[in-house]
Amino acid sequence: MTDETYPDTIFLRDMRVETVVGIWDWERKIRQIVSIDLELGADIRRAAASDSIEDTLNYKSVAKRVQQFVGDSSYQLVETMAEEIARTILAEFEVPWVQVRVNKPGAIRGAQGVGVQIRRHKE
Repeated sequence: MTDETYPDTIFLRDMRVETVVGIWDWERKIRQIVSIDLELGADIRRAAASDSIEDTLNYKSVAKRVQQFVGDSSYQLVETMAEEIARTILAEFEVPWVQVRVNKPGAIRGAQGVGVQIRRHKE
């Protein structure tokens, strides 16, 4: 399957989740907010024609799963968090690819946020 097979994108923006993330001792003792953006490969034509949730990806289910997963996690790096979010989505949902952006607001003084963005395909 190529991206052309699934030319459409379902997206979720700015999901905010409290979690333990960071390399410093003080970060390991508190919960911080991360902001997560997801883009998921899709072909929405069938759902658009039927107007039925059964014919598309239920993004509420994806959001709840990611919120639960991240909320229960404890990573040192946002890089690891992003990889594990992508792995979870690809394993548990019928999507051919996912793009994950993890933003750690306030991590760098003077910057609105810092983070990573990755794109992974189902193997």
